[in-house]
Amino acid sequence: MIDTARTPWHLWVIGVIALLWNGFGTVDFTATATRFEPWVSHFPPALRDYIYALPAWNWAGWAIGTWGGFIGSILLLMRNKLAVWAYALSLIGAAGSNAITLFDPPPPEVGASPVLTIVIIGIAAALLAYAAWLKQRGVLR
Repeated sequence: MIDTARTPWHLWVIGVIALLWNGFGTVDFTATATRFEPWVSHFPPALRDYIYALPAWNWAGWAIGTWGGFIGSILLLMRNKLAVWAYALSLIGAAGSNAITLFDPPPPEVGASPVLTIVIIGIAAALLAYAAWLKQRGVLR
């Protein structure tokens, strides 16, 4: 018989918030990648030009980061230990796709903030640490 810990209340709070956060990321990525006009029409032209000129590896990292986080959030809510792996992929994707802003920053007129990059990577790292902690405690099985 496997002894697993009870589901702590904070798993539900963090899991739902993480699902909403990562869900927005997947919508943003998918709408931008497909050039969904109602979504991208709100972007300044300089930002659209910058985004669509990004290299394929950046798009791959963005996809892995957002979808890994979304799947990780679902797995976390299901108390599945694979959430740790999904969040690890999400962190790698987020760090990789956001690294380009250090080497090739967006044009100043788009008003992109480096703070958002730090927040995205920080949240991905925190979710990975949280899932790993829950796995270690036996909450994720």
